[in-house]
Amino acid sequence: MTTDLLIEGRHFRRDWSSGYDIGRKAAAQNLSDVAAMGARPTGIVVGLGLPADASTGWLDDLTDGLRDECDLVGASVVGGDVTRCDAVVIGVTALGDLGGRAPVTRSGARPGDVVAVTGRLGHAAAGLALLRAGVTVPAEQAGLVEAHRRPLPPYARGPEAAGLGATAMLDVSDGLLQDLGHVARASGVGVVLDPVRLPVPGALREAADLLGADPLEWVLSGGDDHALAATFPNGVALPSEWTMVGRIIEGGGVRVEGRSVEHGGWDHFRE
Repeated sequence: MTTDLLIEGRHFRRDWSSGYDIGRKAAAQNLSDVAAMGARPTGIVVGLGLPADASTGWLDDLTDGLRDECDLVGASVVGGDVTRCDAVVIGVTALGDLGGRAPVTRSGARPGDVVAVTGRLGHAAAGLALLRAGVTVPAEQAGLVEAHRRPLPPYARGPEAAGLGATAMLDVSDGLLQDLGHVARASGVGVVLDPVRLPVPGALREAADLLGADPLEWVLSGGDDHALAATFPNGVALPSEWTMVGRIIEGGGVRVEGRSVEHGGWDHFRE
């Protein structure tokens, strides 16, 4: 079981994202957390606060988005509640089935394990940067804006990782550095990332050139893509969808080889 909140103006803007996109995003970020424990998502319940200016058409789009995202994993919207609110507030609780297995938590990583990721990293952050800049987005970067509006979590990879013996796992919602920091603290270990292995596709590089940014910073610190990061015993044969990007060592914290970086990422209580 997992729960999360989305608040208008902080997690989404209705002038940037459609009701359908917001519904897909609200379901995705919770279903991804279930997959990140090695479970199969089964259902969600939704608490919804709506302002008076929210039309029934917008609400229909939102609920269509919730339904369609659940359909991807064979889950359903099984209940919820609606109330009036000054802004749109969406609280989703997702449920899942471990099939009798123990959940994969953040606390099982051990020195000698490898760190691997699957799914997109930095795309949503780049898309948000393009929207904030107010630039005309070239066709080649349109997919980055869509990544901000609607994530594509690699749902099937979570149970797959559990079956491969993953020792720790989480979904990357607040940035790779920050989220792996949770693994480091919970497991009492250190994490070392190899920047050469981190995936930086051409669209990210082109968007970074357009905005004068560093695409690797988006990959390391950008949230909302809901990729999965997991640790595995050294020697496990990983499927092609997983990319090994680092290793677990004695000590603590997260560092990137050859780079001086702060633990960027989303922090709800930091200005």
